[in-house]
Amino acid sequence: QVQLVESGGGSVKAGGTLRLSCAASGITSTSSRQCMGWFRQVIGKEREGVASISNGGGYTRYADFVKGRFTISQDNAKNTLYLQMNSLKPEDTAKYYCAAAVDSCVFAPLLRPLYDYWGQGTQVTVSS
Repeated sequence: QVQLVESGGGSVKAGGTLRLSCAASGITSTSSRQCMGWFRQVIGKEREGVASISNGGGYTRYADFVKGRFTISQDNAKNTLYLQMNSLKPEDTAKYYCAAAVDSCVFAPLLRPLYDYWGQGTQVTVSS
């Protein structure tokens, strides 16, 4: 059974930093067709892609609104995905979700329907 557990959310002031973590378990095989990503959602709005990374880290993608501020990375030895968030803005306030795609994800696109497994999310609140 695949489980994704996010942590690291919290409340910070604008300009601050947070580092989200996602501990993955139950993904029994590794393939270059797999990838992982971070999405976020504000109540009443669509869930949107933030950043993604291919298995092995060869490809990364970022939404335009986080480029230059957020960095996605993974530690395969620890089965953990990270999202380093710098220069946070109030508009980054959202619930952040970790997701995993087990196939068709060689280039790590930020396409929500492609992802098979989701965590429960961690809240990030940025005040001005």
